[in-house]
Amino acid sequence: MINEKVGFIGLGNMGLPMAKNLEKGGFPLSVYNRTAQKASAFESSTKICSSIEELVATSDVIITMLTDDVAVTEVYNKVQQVTIAGKLFVDMSTISQQLSITTAKALIEKDAAFIDAPVAGSTKPAADGTLIIMAGGQTKDIERAMPYLEKMGRLVKHLGANGTGIAAKLAVNYYLAIALQGLAETVLFADKLGLQRSALMDIINEAAVGSGVTKLKTPSLINNSYPPAFALDLMLKDILLARDAGAEYSLGRVAANEYSGAQQVGLGKQDVMSIILALK
Repeated sequence: MINEKVGFIGLGNMGLPMAKNLEKGGFPLSVYNRTAQKASAFESSTKICSSIEELVATSDVIITMLTDDVAVTEVYNKVQQVTIAGKLFVDMSTISQQLSITTAKALIEKDAAFIDAPVAGSTKPAADGTLIIMAGGQTKDIERAMPYLEKMGRLVKHLGANGTGIAAKLAVNYYLAIALQGLAETVLFADKLGLQRSALMDIINEAAVGSGVTKLKTPSLINNSYPPAFALDLMLKDILLARDAGAEYSLGRVAANEYSGAQQVGLGKQDVMSIILALK
C-alpha cells in the first residue's frame, strides 16, 4: 500500500525534520501544525492543511509527533470527529503508557489501527533519518507503517502489543536522565581538580564508559553552551512519566529533583545537558 496518502501532525523541533524526510521520500504528504508558519518549509508538492480534521479526512496513514499527554489528548479527540475506519495512526510522541493504550483502544473500536512508535534520538538524527523507533502494535500494522518509519529511522524495533513501544521509550529516557546527570557531575568534579574539559571528554569517549551520547554532548560541555537538541523540559516530563509508571528508585528520585530544580531556575528551554549549570 505504498501509494497511500500520508498525513503528519506536529512540526516541532523533531516533527519538522521527520516530516521533511517523508517529503524527500516522495510520499503523497499532508502536514498540519497549530502554528501554521512552521509548515512554510515544505515544498509545493506537500499539502498544508488548515485543520486536524481536514488532514485526517484526506490521509490513509496519519503520523503524530506531539509534546505531551495534553497535546495528544487534544489531537486525538479531534481525530475521532472524522470517519477513521481503515486508517492507520502512528503516534511517535512520548506520553504516558496509559494514555497510549487508551488511545489505541478508542481508535480500534472505530475500526482504525494504531501503533505507538516513539523514538530515541534528538534533532540531528531526526534530520538525518537515523532515529531508533520503538514500536508497539499488531504486526500487520507495523508492516503497513514500515515504508514510512524506515524513512525516519535507521532501526525499527517491534516490541509487542500496543503500549510496549512507549514502555521502551520511558525506560530508555529514565536511563538517559540519570546518565546525563552523572556525566554533568563528573565534569564538575574534574573542573574542581583542574582538568580541562576537552581532555576529560577525550578520555571518556575513548574509554568503556563512553557512548554515543557522551560524544554528542562533548561540544556543549567544552563550549559551556547548551542550545536545545533535546530540551530539559522534555527530559523532566519523561522522567516524571517514568516515575508515575512505577520507576520508584533512588537515582530516579534524585534525578527528578535535580531536573525540576533546573527547570525552576530557567533552564527548561535549553538542552538537557544544561543540567550541569544547575548542579554547579
